[in-house]
Amino acid sequence: MSNEGFSKRPGSSRDRPARVAMPMLAVLAAAVLALLGVAAWLLWGAADPGDADATGGGPDDRAGTHAPPSSPPASRDPHTPGPTRESAPLRGRTVVVDPGHNPHNRDHPGKISRPVDIGTGKKECDTTGTATNSGYAEAEFTLDLARRVRTALQARGATVKFTHDGKTPYGPCVDERAQKGNSAKADAVISLHADGAPSGARGFHVILPASVHKGDADTRRIVGPSRRLGTAVRDNFREATDERPANYLGDGKGLDTREDLGGLNLSRVPKVFLECGNMRDARDAAHLTSVKWREKAAHGISDGITAFLRGKG
Repeated sequence: MSNEGFSKRPGSSRDRPARVAMPMLAVLAAAVLALLGVAAWLLWGAADPGDADATGGGPDDRAGTHAPPSSPPASRDPHTPGPTRESAPLRGRTVVVDPGHNPHNRDHPGKISRPVDIGTGKKECDTTGTATNSGYAEAEFTLDLARRVRTALQARGATVKFTHDGKTPYGPCVDERAQKGNSAKADAVISLHADGAPSGARGFHVILPASVHKGDADTRRIVGPSRRLGTAVRDNFREATDERPANYLGDGKGLDTREDLGGLNLSRVPKVFLECGNMRDARDAAHLTSVKWREKAAHGISDGITAFLRGKG
């Protein structure tokens, strides 16, 4: 403040003390202003947005509108990426797996032997299946393999349904198995089996539906897709297991077409049977009874189904 605000008369005895006090007050005022200035500068520096930006943050970070840098959102964590088409290539697809036969069929011979319509004629509801010479049943084999296939397909995003999981008293009958795939509107169905041919007959084969149009059977629309499915399964199963196509039927290429199987005749969706080997041959049986081999087989089957559903079959 300037001295022009004071109205004391010059020469007055009362003016003299004021003249002495005024310089002192000015010094004190200047000191106070200086201290206030320093304090304001320090406070301004502590709140400078530039400091926050230098560490990767910004005004929004200070306001709490984003997670701190040390806790990035999960969607941005490179170690836990969200689902992609590559990590879940079968998302939105439905696959029905049909474990051949049923371990309890042997307890209900009368029920499984009753005839059912398969379009081209009549056939028994189901059978007990075959077994290795050591007693390992085909129905046990198919259930174990089916569960492994399910695990592999689910890991790829597929919805997997079974025709049965060994918990029913018997069956289902062959016509019911076909209906389960139709009702699920499956993108692909595979029925898992192992053969019971004479010893010395070795190898695997895939059974395809013939073109049938009779009674309740009409496979005309699925013959082509089923062949592509079967070819993809054959190729990938062989690669995964190093097994050779069957040497006792067909042309040795691992594909066989039949019109006498109700599970194929009554299907309205792409479907194949896979005979994984001959349980009556000792060398094939050694593979079929191996947990390690069944795991490889499951991945080969899953690879084949995946190739088919992605248009690579």
